[in-house]
Amino acid sequence: GWLSKWGFHDFAGSAHIHMVGGIAALVGAAILGPRIGKFHKTKDGEIKVNAIPGHNLTIGALGCFILWFGWYGFNGAACTSIDQLGSVFLTTTVAPAIATVTCMIFTWVKYGKPDVSMCLNASLAGLVGITAPCDVTDCLGASIIGIVSGLLVCFGVWFLDYKLHIDDPVGAVAVHMMNGIWGTIAVGLFANPDVPGYSLVDQDGKQLAGVFYGGGADLLIRQLGGFAAIASFTAVSMAIV
Repeated sequence: GWLSKWGFHDFAGSAHIHMVGGIAALVGAAILGPRIGKFHKTKDGEIKVNAIPGHNLTIGALGCFILWFGWYGFNGAACTSIDQLGSVFLTTTVAPAIATVTCMIFTWVKYGKPDVSMCLNASLAGLVGITAPCDVTDCLGASIIGIVSGLLVCFGVWFLDYKLHIDDPVGAVAVHMMNGIWGTIAVGLFANPDVPGYSLVDQDGKQLAGVFYGGGADLLIRQLGGFAAIASFTAVSMAIV
C-alpha cells in the first residue's frame, strides 16, 4: 500500500489492528452508554465514578497470560530469519514485563497497594505498544516503550472515567487505542538500524532510523502521517456504520 511505500512501518499491527479496534471501542462505548451504577450525579452537579470490579482476578490473569503467550506468534509470524525472530521475542518479552512493573509501582505509590487488574492491563498495553516496533527496536527501546505503556494505561482509564465519562468495562480504549497510537509513534523514535533483519527504507531506498538513533524526523513524520491516515479512516468508517 501507499503507506508502506512511503516508509510507514507497523510490523504486527499497533495501528492497523489495535488502534483501529480501540477507536471502534471508544465510539461503541460512547454510543451504548455506561452500565447502570457506573456514574452518579451528585446534588452539586459533580459526576461521581463508581468502580465495578471484575468477579474473578484469577481467570483474568490466566486470560492475560494466554494472550501474552500468543503474542509471540502474533509478533513473530512475519520474521524472515532466526536472528530477527530472537530479537522480536526479546522485545515482546521486555516491553510488557517493564510495563507491568511500572504500573505496579505507580498504583502502589498512588493507592497504597498494587492494582492487580490494572497491572494485567499494563501487560497488554506493553504488548500493544511493542507490536509495531518489535522488529526494529532494541532492548533499551523496548524498556522505554514499556515504561510509557505502563503509565499510559493508567492515565487512559482515568481520562475516560473522570473526563470523558465513557464507561469502558475492560479498558479497551486505554490498552488498545492509546497504546496502539504510542507504539506507532515509537517506531519513529526508537528504530535502531543495528537490530537484526532491519529493513526500513523510504521510496527512494534510503535507510530510515528513529530520532534517538540518528535518523532525524523523517521516520517520525511518516509514522505520524500513517497514524493520522488510519485513525481518520477508522473514525469515518465508524461514523458511516
